[in-house]
Amino acid sequence: MSISMHSSSVPIFVRNLDNLLTWLDKAQAHAEARKFDTGNYLALRLAPDMLPFVKQIQIASDGAKGCVARLAGVEIPKWDDNESSLDELRARVRKTIDYVQSIPAAQIDGSEDRDITITLRSGDVHLKGQRYLEHWALPNFYFHVMTVYALLRHAGVDLGKQDYLRGAAV
Repeated sequence: MSISMHSSSVPIFVRNLDNLLTWLDKAQAHAEARKFDTGNYLALRLAPDMLPFVKQIQIASDGAKGCVARLAGVEIPKWDDNESSLDELRARVRKTIDYVQSIPAAQIDGSEDRDITITLRSGDVHLKGQRYLEHWALPNFYFHVMTVYALLRHAGVDLGKQDYLRGAAV
């Protein structure tokens, strides 16, 4: 049985984004129990030179929708990065889930050899679809999702490994 490009991307993005929603709910509960403003999470960083919590979620969202759009050969939707609350971040994550699930599997499958170009400040990166998915899009997505998890753990939110792996077992 072969693995399709769709099954190697969309379900992975959806499961991890769904987990992220659960973490945001736990963060909300943590803040309410300790009587502090959830806005305190938004600027969290593990190091002074890293992007803040809000940006980590925006980049994870952009990574998922960008990957699926590139693999499907469609224009990447452009969304404003203007979220300023946990509720707005949850809405963005749900919007991302809805978007990646809206692309038909048939439009993504067969994209292994599609030419993908990523524009960076340092120049363009050219990859084939499968290499892009496995060696660029998924690692980048996991990096930012895991950073959100680490920031929340560092802030005292009761998260554990099972919260990260939730939904992995079938």
